[in-house]
Order: sequence, then structure tokens, then C-alpha cells
Amino acid sequence: MARVTSGMRRFRAGPGALVYRTPLYGVLLKSRAPQALGVVPADPWPGDPRQGEALLAGRFAFAGEERQADLPPWLDLSAGSAWLTALHGFDWLRHLKAVGGDAARRQARVLVTSWLDGFSSWHAVAWAPEVTAQRIAAWIGAHDFFLASADDGLRARVFDSLARQLRHLARLVPGRLRGVDLILGIKGMIYGGLCLPGRVRTAQRALWLLNRELARQVMADGGHVQRSPSLQLQVLRHLIDIRGVLRAARADMPDALQHTIDRLTPTLRFFRHGDGGLALFNGGCAEDPAFIDTVLSQADARGRPLRSAPHVGFERLAAGRTCVLFDAGAPPPAGLDARAHAGTLSFEMSVGRERLIVNCGGHPSETGAWRGALASTAAHSTLVVADTNSASVREDGGLGRRPHPVEAKRRETGGAVLVEAAHDGYRDGFGLIHHRRLYLAESGEDLRGEDKLEGGSGGQSYTLRFHLHPGVHASLSQGGDGVLLRLPSGAGWRLRLSGGVVGLEESVYLGDGPEPRGTLQVTVRGQTAPGGATVKWALRREKKAEGADP
Repeated sequence: MARVTSGMRRFRAGPGALVYRTPLYGVLLKSRAPQALGVVPADPWPGDPRQGEALLAGRFAFAGEERQADLPPWLDLSAGSAWLTALHGFDWLRHLKAVGGDAARRQARVLVTSWLDGFSSWHAVAWAPEVTAQRIAAWIGAHDFFLASADDGLRARVFDSLARQLRHLARLVPGRLRGVDLILGIKGMIYGGLCLPGRVRTAQRALWLLNRELARQVMADGGHVQRSPSLQLQVLRHLIDIRGVLRAARADMPDALQHTIDRLTPTLRFFRHGDGGLALFNGGCAEDPAFIDTVLSQADARGRPLRSAPHVGFERLAAGRTCVLFDAGAPPPAGLDARAHAGTLSFEMSVGRERLIVNCGGHPSETGAWRGALASTAAHSTLVVADTNSASVREDGGLGRRPHPVEAKRRETGGAVLVEAAHDGYRDGFGLIHHRRLYLAESGEDLRGEDKLEGGSGGQSYTLRFHLHPGVHASLSQGGDGVLLRLPSGAGWRLRLSGGVVGLEESVYLGDGPEPRGTLQVTVRGQTAPGGATVKWALRREKKAEGADP
């Protein structure tokens, strides 16, 4: 077998690998295989026909990487862990289903058969618990598509494999899984336990774990503990799937499940910008607005977007057509921070359906160079001291030193909103506390900010950054104290700044997917004096000249 590269942290099986590799373990996984599903759950998630056509053509494009082959290069370990996870997880079967027809069905069977030929026994990548859980759910969910009218031999192989995969998964969960990966592991156990006859005890244990994890992972304001809007979306989707399979099995519904869906839904809406996509915090991307709409519709939970989510540590300032999303909380705790960024006190701003101020976004790779670059404080619209991250970023995932606590206060008066927050991420190295104040006027056309460094003996460099969406055109004012920003619609906003040297520099944006797009950032650079430094800024909409076209 090919060796798993050291960078693929998620595939490390630990001491159990010594047992899993033995022929005896394969014997222990054997049980009487079912011949059909006892429960057939509905699959509410639409596929993408374009991705399905690519799969028909032998193009395996996942997580920003593509491989071209007649059969998937299942063990191409030059690929990233996210690509391998997606390939072996089979969630992409729904894209072939969206294409429809005999050719798509035949291709699905060919690919499932290819996997069965190569992975009838344990492998660190193919049988990783979160990957196994996703594959169990995907095969069961797409059962009617790729096994309809299939020959008895393939059906027998699929059900035998499902039974063995489920038995293996039940041995591993919870194990090393945390956060959204653990919810996925539980989902796989519930799918297999309820849909494969004779496995109800597995489902019962999984439901007990689910109740425990919902209490641990979902906060009182409906925010998920990993503090990523993209992961919030994933968790809500998994819980909707679990609810669906419970309904299909006519099983008792845990009270906590629907209650949690009801709380997650308004908080997911909280993280949406005017274009329908999600804010870019902690490794997330904007996601597909149509898919977000589908998830919210399937959630069947009412509730307007929250104005404030203090337990998960985010604030939303909304007035007129302007939306500001502000990270005013501490990073997620150790063990749940694999995808966390050092973006404390960063913010994003959109006007109508157009994004103006952004963070740089996330990359599917959870380790390596992209991890280090995009998780850095400099990749966020906030202040950086001495080119040092406010939380130390580990390139193999997670954070080391981190700010704690992060304090925030919110006040609203007559439609205007003021949020004040502070963090101590620069206390140990520099003796500095970063304070940030954001004020959005009732009109939504006047955003004012103040970034203050308090303490220290002086002489430390700082840079305040405003990363711009690639669609924004920017030009420095003649006086050098401001920047004119123009949105694609033509609307102009003027950013005025004091407290340092203003500049326009190159930046990068990965909010729409793993392909980087060039963009700009506004910077304010200076040095602290004894006691600290203050940068004040104001972002106001430019009024159209009288008589100008509307």
C-alpha cells in the first residue's frame, strides 16, 4: 500500500492501524450482510450537472485540484487531503444523478466497483472515520440511482461492504473526531444503523452521542463552536439529513435535534452578506447561495437573522443597504481549532449585493503554505503588530498562543450601532492591547472606526489592513490621507484615515473557491509611541453630484 504522507494529519490512524492492517481484523468485521435497505431516506440535496459531466469525462475535480483518468487515482497521495477526502467520500454521486440517464448510472457503478476492488480491506485514507461516514451516507442516499436494476453481484458487494464499513465506523466513533467531523461520524452511524436491517443498536448509540455533542457544540445563540460560517452550514445540513432518516424510519425524534436546527438556522442567516453568500471567517468561503437557500428551506425553521451572536463571538451591524460582520470573540478552543484563523477583531462589509471589505478567505488544504498564509492575521481586515499573528498559526492545523479573553460591548441608539471590542493577543510579546470600535450610522452610509493599541514602550511597527473584494476599484486621494473605492455598480465610497502612512498594496482573494484572485488592500502603517497608538478612519458613501444620472 502507498504510504500516507506526513502532512495528512486527518488520516493518521494511531496505534489501531497495527490491528486494522491484519487479516484477522477483516474477519472481525464480517457479519451477515443485508440484501436490501430496510429504510430508504430521501435525498434533498441537488447535484451539479456540470460536475456530473466532468465525472463522466473522467475529470475528478475536488477541493481545487483536478486529476484526469479513466478511473480515479484513489491513492494519488500527491493530492491534498481535502481532495482525497472528497474522492473517497462519494458525495459527488449526486452530481452524476443530476445528469441522469444510463450513461451516468453506468459511470457511478464503474466508480463504485473500482473502489470495492481496491478497498475491500482497511486503508488509512479510504477507511478514515469521517470519510467512511460520508461514504455510507452517500451510498445509501444514492442507492436508488446507482443500484437500480444493477446485477445481483454488485448489489451483494455493496451491501457486504456497507455492513463492514458500518461495523468499523462504530468501533472508531467518537475516537479522535471532534466538531463537525464528529457530527458527520454520528450521521454515518445513524444512516447505517437505521437503513441496514439488524443494526438498530448502532443507531441508538449514535443518537446518544448526538444528544451529547449538540449540547457541547452548539451555543445558546445557535453558533457552532468552531466559529466558521461554512462549518455552520455543514452542521445544519448533517442535522437535516439525520432528521430525514429518522422520519423515514419512523423512529423517535430527539427533542434536542429539532431544537438545535431551530437555533442554527437564524445564526446561519446572520452570517450571510447581501449577495446571499457567507462571511469569510475561520477558513470558510462564500459557498453557493442557491445551496444555502436549499439548506435553509429544508431546515423548515423560522427566525430572522440575529443582530448579535455574543456566545459564538460575532456581531452584525446592519443599516440601510449596508451589512458589517465583526469577529468579536475568542478563537475556538484547542481540539476544535484545526481550521481556525488568527482573525480576531477582523470585519467584512457589503453594500446591497456587493462586497466591499473582505477577509482573504480559506483554502481546502488544512495544512501547509496556504494554511499559514490565509490563517495569518495579515490576511484579515484588522490590525497587525510587527507582522506577528494575534494567535500563533500552526501550519499543520490549529492554533497555539491565542488571545483570551476577547471582550465586546454593543450599543444601539435610534438605528445606529456601536460595537467596542478588545483582545490581548499582543500582550505577551509587545505589552499591547488592541481595541477596536465600529460605528454604523442609521443610514448605513457612514461607517466609522477606531483602532487603538494601548500599552508598550513604543517603537513597534503596526499595519491596519482593509482587504478589498476583487470587484472593487481603488485609487489614492491626492492628499494621501484617503482612498476612493468604487463598487461594480458604480457606487463610490471614500475611506479617510489618520494615524499612519496610507497605501494601496496587492492582496489575494479566495472567497469564491480555491483559485486565488488578485485584488488590493488599503494599508495604514506606523509605529507605536510609548503608551500605544491610535488609527481613526471613516468610510462614507459618496453622494452623487446634483443632476447626475441615477
